[in-house]
Amino acid sequence: MGKTGYFTHRDCWKHEMGPGHPECPQRLDAIEDRLLLTGVTDALERGEVPLATLSQITRAHSVAHMEHLEALNDRLVADEPSGGPCYAAIDPDTTLCRSTVLAARRAAGAAIAATDAVIAGEIDNAFCAVRPPGHHACHDRAMGFCFINNVAVGVRHAIEVHGLERVAIVDFDVHHGNGTEDIFSNDPRVLMVSFFQHPFYPYSGTDHPAPNMLNLPVPAYTKGMDVRELIEACWIPRLDEFQPQMIFVSAGFDAHRDDDLGQMRLNENDFAWITERIRDVARRHAKGRIVSMLEGGYNLDALATSVEAHVRVLADL
Repeated sequence: MGKTGYFTHRDCWKHEMGPGHPECPQRLDAIEDRLLLTGVTDALERGEVPLATLSQITRAHSVAHMEHLEALNDRLVADEPSGGPCYAAIDPDTTLCRSTVLAARRAAGAAIAATDAVIAGEIDNAFCAVRPPGHHACHDRAMGFCFINNVAVGVRHAIEVHGLERVAIVDFDVHHGNGTEDIFSNDPRVLMVSFFQHPFYPYSGTDHPAPNMLNLPVPAYTKGMDVRELIEACWIPRLDEFQPQMIFVSAGFDAHRDDDLGQMRLNENDFAWITERIRDVARRHAKGRIVSMLEGGYNLDALATSVEAHVRVLADL
């Protein structure tokens, strides 16, 4: 049994976007409770999670983007004593509260810490149970529940600090990771493979993607076996050809059949199978090095059992 790191921080519970919002702190409660109940927690190595620094974040984002988020945060904090608003709207579905920037910097910090630990050989791979998610956050724009692109921060850290030359990103969220594509499009050091429901938010990923983007748009109600066939036929040969030195995963579990934010029909066994394929590629080419970051997944029960299935494969349980 190899060592799998588990990275989370209580600051990630502090971000919230209002009552009834699906991207809620209870998502992390559901994951923690399930891993504890099933004993999976006992097999994991908990890692310390720092705050990502501005220099680390701006490897993936513009300085202006971070200044905008900080200005919104500062205004909310300054207006609090006089009864000012609790939220600043980014888009109709995405709002910033007084703890959002803190939580987002902590989530990005988890990507940094997990990357360092995996590359140092302290752990074989890692799962980061963090929020807010990140794969819709573009180089200079927050959107779709996302403020800082955690996977992008980790990938740039692996390349620019640790000197890796080939890094793969696997994104299996029901929504296209448009932010990650925006940041890495035409970067030959990075290969991104994904599937996502289409047509569906954010209505991207199909219009002449760059050569280093392998996007597999699938229609609503696509089942797990169909996704598996696409992965075997398309993802795996491309990943083997690329020979990544490390793999980052945007692990979204909203393609689950019980998740109301999508209309795909995957289940826990499918997520386990996908993780096995990722693990196998990592073992062939990347010394087993994987950092997986939580993205979507909004049905709390389905999220918890799907994360359990994902982490069990990473940890060889």
